[in-house]
Amino acid sequence: MRLTGAQIICECLLEQGVDTVFGYPGGQVLNIYDALYDYTQAGRIKHILTAHEQGAAHAADGYARASGKTGVCIATSGPGATNLVTGIATAYMDSVPLVAITGNVPCSLLGLDSFQEVDITGVTIPVTKHNFLVKRIEDLAKMLREAFYIANSGRKGPVLVDIPKDVTAAMYEYKPCPPKDFSMKTHMEEEDINQVLYMLQTSKRPFLYAGGGIISSGAEQQLAEFAEKLDAPVSCSLMCQGGFDQRHPRYMGMLGMHGTKASSLAIKECDLFIAVGSRFSDRVLCNAGNFAKGKQIIHIDIDPAEFNKNIHITRKIRGDAKQILEILCQKMERQSHGEWMKNIAQWKENYPLIQTASDPSLATPKEILETLNRLTDSNATIVTEVGQHQMWAAQYYTFCHGRQFISSGGLGTMGFGLGAAMGAKMACPDHTVVNVAGDGSFHMNLNELSTAAKHNIPIIEMVFNNEVLGMVRQWQKLFYARRFSQTTLEKTTDYLKLAEAFGIKGYRIASRSDIEPVLKEALRQQVPVLVECIIDRDLNVLPMVPAGNSVEEPLLSIDDEAMEVK
Repeated sequence: MRLTGAQIICECLLEQGVDTVFGYPGGQVLNIYDALYDYTQAGRIKHILTAHEQGAAHAADGYARASGKTGVCIATSGPGATNLVTGIATAYMDSVPLVAITGNVPCSLLGLDSFQEVDITGVTIPVTKHNFLVKRIEDLAKMLREAFYIANSGRKGPVLVDIPKDVTAAMYEYKPCPPKDFSMKTHMEEEDINQVLYMLQTSKRPFLYAGGGIISSGAEQQLAEFAEKLDAPVSCSLMCQGGFDQRHPRYMGMLGMHGTKASSLAIKECDLFIAVGSRFSDRVLCNAGNFAKGKQIIHIDIDPAEFNKNIHITRKIRGDAKQILEILCQKMERQSHGEWMKNIAQWKENYPLIQTASDPSLATPKEILETLNRLTDSNATIVTEVGQHQMWAAQYYTFCHGRQFISSGGLGTMGFGLGAAMGAKMACPDHTVVNVAGDGSFHMNLNELSTAAKHNIPIIEMVFNNEVLGMVRQWQKLFYARRFSQTTLEKTTDYLKLAEAFGIKGYRIASRSDIEPVLKEALRQQVPVLVECIIDRDLNVLPMVPAGNSVEEPLLSIDDEAMEVK
């Protein structure tokens, strides 16, 4: 059948199993939105109109992380397209499958500095797996299908498809085509298997570290089975929160800059470090030269570019984490490390995560998040912005399953969470979705409250209000002699009035006695809700490894006396 380019776009989205898109219309995507009108009216595709294109990109990202499907966002040319870039980069750094569709000026005007023209394919080369500029209607369907395949094959990531307006208006014969299979077959040579098995079976003190690749490959069950058979303790990266059930006694907490003391002692004492689906971020390594020094390291990852990139490893295995763990579980004899596991349990008991406010009447993030955890039975989807609140959410909520924790880990994008929370709720409408924000991050994209209200997306926006940029201030406290340059916000925002202005319910936790009743009321609502939490500005994220220090020696407290700049 002959369709316009805009209609072909919609049909290709349906082919790929897309049911929801996030976007903002403009001149060069008018043909796409005109075609989309029929598909939305017929209930075939749901479109969420965000307040800003960046919110659309973050929402598509959150949708993908929560569901495991590909997120899709649409924007017009020029500023519409460039407003997507931060969201695309966020997805790129965290290996999230996302397809961004942008309009552009007609082909005859490309390169002429036309109104609202930007070379968006050139702009996004560093932050996409691939991008396409579709100059011929004949290539449109093929390039869109290839975009979805690239986004999902191997190490996942974002792909941008830029489509000039005349291509969306042109007519062409459309032929349906099923999606390409993007699954990866992992093959391990017998010699490689035997060498890895020997390392696993001769280790006395193994340390199992899981990264975001566990979530991407859906390998949570295989990770649990492997940990059991190896009889090893487990630590998870920020991107793998929920990849291993944190209620299990094997779980030690995070490793790295804000990891637990138990995990830092375990890496100091282990004799074998097994990393699965992790890229060895600098926030995990801290000081790469001292990380797991003298230990054997096995690195399992789907992306060969990560091997020996940030740290020298002993043995590498390339492939899908789920398939590799299945192979190792089948081949490996059951191990026993009773004394090692006793040490882990003792360290966890000796060094629990604690938090105390200088004003005992104020609620602490620990109390708020632990109460939220109890009231939601550890089953809520927790989304975060970036800063102290992000680390507190990872530390104090108990994550039990994959795709339960959604956060910008690699890029560290303030303003990510509210859009991502809406996307997560659209992907999983039966889940309780809470965005944990700081007041600094919240002010960056608070306009998306209007989106939540307009579409009645029942998320809880939890704002930890300490009137400072907490994480940056913490560094100023440690390394800049408490010279708090531009980190004391003290905005005059009335959060409850703001919520009312946007048409959503607002609540405030001003003291410890407010925590439970306010959270119960917020959770009872079936509409978007904002909860302001007044907290102490001098609370710190602890433990903390100062920049350049060894991950084995985290700070457990910060004295009032400021340290010198390092």
